[in-house]
Amino acid sequence: MTANKRIVLSSDHAAIPLRQAIAAHVADKGWEVVDIGPTTTESTDYPRHGEAAARRVASGECALGIVVCGTGQGIMMAANKVKGVRCGVCADTFSARMIRAHNDANMLALGARVVGEGLALDIVDAFLAAEFEGGRHAPRVAMIKALEG
Repeated sequence: MTANKRIVLSSDHAAIPLRQAIAAHVADKGWEVVDIGPTTTESTDYPRHGEAAARRVASGECALGIVVCGTGQGIMMAANKVKGVRCGVCADTFSARMIRAHNDANMLALGARVVGEGLALDIVDAFLAAEFEGGRHAPRVAMIKALEG
């Protein structure tokens, strides 16, 4: 586990209730939550929220990030445009463990219209509990980093 126990959360308007449930859940696990998501259901642009969260992770201000939109896909794509971010969208716990263990992911994306709250919290737990294994995976992560230019 990283010494920095700060985690950034953001979402679009479609995912506010799930983001808030995740925020309470990770806070109960001892994480300092930096919630930068919207507070009203007025339509908002998920790329802005994905980028804002990713910048906090890339800068080191936060160790990890969790972003949520309707499917998780769009906000994940935006987050991955920020250099230093490796974000994966997950709808199951196995994938959440593997993006950390094998891909050294530092952000997780979830789809509020894809997974229910119970499963989402299990996915978050799997993501947070996993650690990068290094070894044979390290050269592959280095290849991903090299694509950033």
